Amino acid sequence: MKDVIKLYKHPRPKSCVMLASWPGIGDVSLTAAKYLVEKLNAVEIGEIEPVEFFEPIGVAVKDNVVERPRFPESKLYYWPSDKGGKSLVIFIGEEQPAFKGYELVNCVLDVAQRLKVTRVYSCAAAVTRIHHSEETKVWGVATTSELLDELSKYNVILRGNLRIAGLNGLILGMAKERGMEGMCLLGEVPSYATQIANPKASLAVLGVLTKMLGVTVDLEELDQLAKQVDEEMGRIAKKVTAEFIDQFTEPIWEHDENEDGDEEDEEL
Repeated sequence: MKDVIKLYKHPRPKSCVMLASWPGIGDVSLTAAKYLVEKLNAVEIGEIEPVEFFEPIGVAVKDNVVERPRFPESKLYYWPSDKGGKSLVIFIGEEQPAFKGYELVNCVLDVAQRLKVTRVYSCAAAVTRIHHSEETKVWGVATTSELLDELSKYNVILRGNLRIAGLNGLILGMAKERGMEGMCLLGEVPSYATQIANPKASLAVLGVLTKMLGVTVDLEELDQLAKQVDEEMGRIAKKVTAEFIDQFTEPIWEHDENEDGDEEDEEL
């Protein structure tokens, strides 16, 4: 499937790492990757053609006119380090394929090895019982036990046994098969809010990742977005709680009023 890899530019970095990202719970990974691309002004250098991996199941209609079938994009971006450090390749997959995820990941890793990537990073959500108002912590896993010491330097939580669903996890296992280093940073997401985008978790992950990469990124815009989502989740929580109380609770006793409008004493 190497013919599906289309590189428009061919950078030759001396040292390079990759961040690979697909949609997942809370859009933790996708939000982080897109933010990095924007703030670093990373340049698009190629794509993986989607026809081999996706099957469109419908079309969009604009102003009553049917548009052509659209495939999910799988784009590659490049940021050259300006401080003699490690350059960065960012892969962003718009969707995860239903059946050919293994093949797509192989193509991504083919690009990584072609560009002499020494380590692959991914991000994901750590679904836990945290409340949305609490501080979001970052969990970490690595492809070798030796890399765990590096994670510990950044106050990343090592939880032992867990499972990372989807391609954001699979790519690390496949990188390990190829003898490549890999790490995944997981931002905590409340178990009751898995269907909501969680920029707060993305912010926590990027706070660690940028330090590991040695890059400076202005996180203010993402921080503001995280606060807005937190406030909205707080409003939703209050509304749901009020509706629950109205629907499932009843007064312990009825208050009767006498003719003068005074409440009658109840015998308890």
